[in-house]
Amino acid sequence: MPPHAFVAMPFGSKPAADGQLIDFNRVYAEYIRPALEAAGLEVFRADEEQRAGDIRTDMFQELLIADLVVADLTLDNPNVWYELGVRHALRARGVVLVQGPRPSQPFDIYTDRKLRYSLRDGAPDPATVEQDRAALTAMVCASMASSTRRKVSPVFQLMPQLEQPEWRRLLLAERNEFSDAYERWASRMEVSRQKNRPGDILVLAGETPVRALQLEARRTAGQALLKLKQYELALEQFEQALTIDADDKPSRERMSVCLGRLGRFEEARELAHRLTADHPRDAECWALAGRIEKERWAALWRQPGLSPAQMREAATFENAALEEAIDPYHQAFVADPAHHYAGVNALTLMLLRQHLGGDSDPRLLENLAGGVRWASLTAQERDRKDYWARASYAEACLLLAPVESVRREFSHMVAAANQDWFALESSRQSLSLLRDVDFRPAETAAAMSIVEREIARSTPPFAPRQVLLFSGHRIDVAGRLPPRFPADREGLAAEQVARVLDQLGVGAGDLALSQAASGGDLLFLEACQARGVRLQVMLPFAEPEFIERSILPASNGEQWRERYFAVTATLAEEPRIMPEEIGPLPAGGRGRTISAFERCNLWLLHTALAWGVDKVRFICLWNGGGGDGPGGTSHMYNEVKRRTGRVSWIDTRRLW
Repeated sequence: MPPHAFVAMPFGSKPAADGQLIDFNRVYAEYIRPALEAAGLEVFRADEEQRAGDIRTDMFQELLIADLVVADLTLDNPNVWYELGVRHALRARGVVLVQGPRPSQPFDIYTDRKLRYSLRDGAPDPATVEQDRAALTAMVCASMASSTRRKVSPVFQLMPQLEQPEWRRLLLAERNEFSDAYERWASRMEVSRQKNRPGDILVLAGETPVRALQLEARRTAGQALLKLKQYELALEQFEQALTIDADDKPSRERMSVCLGRLGRFEEARELAHRLTADHPRDAECWALAGRIEKERWAALWRQPGLSPAQMREAATFENAALEEAIDPYHQAFVADPAHHYAGVNALTLMLLRQHLGGDSDPRLLENLAGGVRWASLTAQERDRKDYWARASYAEACLLLAPVESVRREFSHMVAAANQDWFALESSRQSLSLLRDVDFRPAETAAAMSIVEREIARSTPPFAPRQVLLFSGHRIDVAGRLPPRFPADREGLAAEQVARVLDQLGVGAGDLALSQAASGGDLLFLEACQARGVRLQVMLPFAEPEFIERSILPASNGEQWRERYFAVTATLAEEPRIMPEEIGPLPAGGRGRTISAFERCNLWLLHTALAWGVDKVRFICLWNGGGGDGPGGTSHMYNEVKRRTGRVSWIDTRRLW
């Protein structure tokens, strides 16, 4: 969805101070609107509203959600001044002022930067209008690219402690077209999250019904990818969120986590340090800083191939790094004694320091242990199904209690997981740290046995070795001129597809993603099927419509339909139907609807990328030209090249 601009200006013809009429409709049509559209914005003026309802309500919504407000101050028009004042009160940034010739400047905005344009005979001057448009386009682009921390509104400049209203919440405070659209979109996002389908989430993240809500969308997408351990892709989402709001605390926190998991510890530490400086009383920020320091400490001594005794010896030399991890966890628990996660980590690391020959304060350890037990037990009282509260309590038992208690509490903990593989895997990772330094070996082994037994009963997410993504030409309709994929070239194409698959070493353990149109798609799916590859078919329309549009028009369409059903009959999962999975096509700018084929390409690509950019292999059967409409192989090729560069191109110009 493009950025949205609202224009506050007079309508029709109005007299200037010298009495000459100015045609503001021409100013809008010939100067303002083209300049904003050249900057990539969707443009709206209040007189373009066609819906029934209260004019003021619609205007306030526009002033609230618009990424940019352009105000024309050529005349002292009360409506324009009123709208500008409302925007300055609601949002700290996102205002550009323009004006034609006028004899004086209003005192209240005398120092504000205003872009001047020229008039001749009450309309944009033909001699300078192109230059004026270019200047406005440049100013708009610079304003949109400026830091989200930059305050343009004099209200927020002169009152630096004033906080912006929660304008996203205000937007959804009552039933309107925004709240209805948002609820439908949010419901699809939640279903995709529950089904653990980050590809769906990535598509939906770019389809927020209101651009103002993209922050939440990017957060959600990033969190889903983070859970799947796709740290690079998750990082990308959080970075996009921060371009919307540079101060967004949840995105800054998750970005720091991603950097830590990628081993970029210095960047992660710097980001965590800035968070604790900005939020010195926030336990979550301190716990995050502790988590990064803990991961950094472990990375210093955990090396593949070392025995527990060797790793314990190596860990004894990293006492300084261990101290760096203990302090922020302790700070977090002091800031919030109910934060059991921070407390149990502080306790664990203090006892590990003691285990590795470092100093300990028995009284502090005793107090901390009691605090962790209280915090985790009270959390369980609030929610009996709280896995993480049970995990904290079980870990506290592992640290201090006899093995019988460890077995009992870890059994309670895994029962609360309800076979959540990700939660159990997180607990296993925590236990492996204790095992690697030979901490309380009998108790750790007992806990690990219980967790691993439950993991074995859970269903881990499928993790393909390679993800094969395909796009290619359909078989020509009878008599197509010029021919693109003649029916009598099917054998040649099938041979080349098979050759590429063999070059890539494709086999069981790989995943193939494609539509299932006649021609290239089905040839690819059949070849993958013959090699034991797991198939996932994704369709832009319901199956009957897809068959009618993408299979039957081909030469020998009925035979291709039978081949379609032969492939889909063996799928482990039914073909995924785009409107059913992620909703109907969203409206594009100015009410336009995007192509279903283009959207399906993005859906396929995002689904593939969610497994990791390094796993994606794109195969295309293509003549290098444009398609019969949007969303063809050319579109997919360009999107893949932009993201991965790994392309196996079967050039049909050389094939026949």
